[in-house]
Amino acid sequence: MDPVLMHLCALEFLGTLVLVLMGDGVCAACNLNKSKAQGAGWVVIALGWGLAVMAGVFVAHASGAHLNPAVTIGLACTGGFGTFLANAGVTASLTTSVIGYIVAQMIGGFLGAVLVWLVYRDHFNITEDKEAVLGTYCTMPAIDNKPANFFTELVATFILLLMIIGIGNYADVANVGAVSAWPITAVIVSLGMSLGGPTGYAMNPARDLSPRIAHAILPMAHKRDSGWGYSWVPVFGLICGAIIAAFVGKAFGLC
Repeated sequence: MDPVLMHLCALEFLGTLVLVLMGDGVCAACNLNKSKAQGAGWVVIALGWGLAVMAGVFVAHASGAHLNPAVTIGLACTGGFGTFLANAGVTASLTTSVIGYIVAQMIGGFLGAVLVWLVYRDHFNITEDKEAVLGTYCTMPAIDNKPANFFTELVATFILLLMIIGIGNYADVANVGAVSAWPITAVIVSLGMSLGGPTGYAMNPARDLSPRIAHAILPMAHKRDSGWGYSWVPVFGLICGAIIAAFVGKAFGLC
């Protein structure tokens, strides 16, 4: 593999690991028994996830800090990711680069979730609420209505990517990490508070599917199934939202 691309993928891996460790970590802190933050509530979770994204962006800024397969796919559709890769000296194809980024993000998300389990293992062992245990790792809808849930995730991810495009400058829109992390943090917090109620606002397969896989594999004392019947919603809904945002951004001259 192209050594420059390998370095960028390594940063995506590390940044996504940090994001999921801190994001799922705040969910564990709020959900699990005997945690000092148990019951802290939705506002703390929304703020925690926003700050987790900020931390991941700081770690992986040189790679563009996508930290999210939906963002990578969306920015590839705008053409900005290809421009970023060319400027970075990547010789691999755009398809290879997209796949490399996504694989790195998914592995980072999985290992971040494993670290949350290691940190909170005693608390997982005494938490008998299986929904709380699952909710620490991945999203499930408040009301199971998959078309509505799909639409909610599509809209939330559409807004996320449209804001990323808008915050970026026209010449370097793919390099999210070159932009101040604070506006992205504010967007994540706002989306959590405004659109997170119906589904828990996944907006990122590496933060939902990867930890869901970890939940299925890890030897937890109290757990239900991993919600596989719903798992496709916070994957395909997000990708569709990102692609639509890319084309809307191009149509309105944002990128």
